Amino acid sequence: MRRHTRRGEAGREVTQAPSAQAPASKAPSVRGAEVGRRIGVGLMYGLWKPRVLGAWRVPATGPVIFAVNHSHNIDGPMVMGVAPRPTHFLIKKEAFIGPLDPFLLGIGQLKVDRAIADRTAITRALGVLENGGVLGIFPEGTRGEGDFASLRAGLSYFAVRSGAPIVPVAVLGSTERRGRLIKGLPPLRSRVDVVFGDPFQAGDGSGRRTRKALDEATVRIQKQLTAHLENARRLTGR
Repeated sequence: MRRHTRRGEAGREVTQAPSAQAPASKAPSVRGAEVGRRIGVGLMYGLWKPRVLGAWRVPATGPVIFAVNHSHNIDGPMVMGVAPRPTHFLIKKEAFIGPLDPFLLGIGQLKVDRAIADRTAITRALGVLENGGVLGIFPEGTRGEGDFASLRAGLSYFAVRSGAPIVPVAVLGSTERRGRLIKGLPPLRSRVDVVFGDPFQAGDGSGRRTRKALDEATVRIQKQLTAHLENARRLTGR
């Protein structure tokens, strides 16, 4: 999803996306996401040594948005495998190639075209939250330093529109060293830390969904995510 400044003017109500009351049929399968979680458990704990901190902070029920830093391709699967609830991630459409396309869709993941305001992806993501599920978002939009330094508009939009709390998630250690057997992955059996933070509301409580409200929410979110990442680094020594 594009940044705020590329859509409309400040003060206008955001209306181009579908309603948050997305039909259940538009949401991906919860059962599929649970299958994905179980696969993730086996792979992540089989190949590496995840250390999970703060999982108890994730609300046991109701809609939740995971805001995950992103510096390596395993960050998403790692969160899927260690999170206490099945997660539907918004994933760039370029990852849905060959056999990965039906597989990712089958385990409840969401294909998104980052070059446009992808109405289908927006509807399905809102459907996840409307059904009380967990939506996973990489708010930086793409892999980078994983420091939440630059956020795109999607996270604030979904949080403000749905009212779902955001749980910040820091994945640390996935890029510290390269593996000997597969250089594109962390060394096998190395430790990767996943730290879940306290849930928070992105909105100001007014219910406003104007461009200004979304801009303010983005600033609020960035402060919370940056603070969580700093705390996670202190806790893990990374």
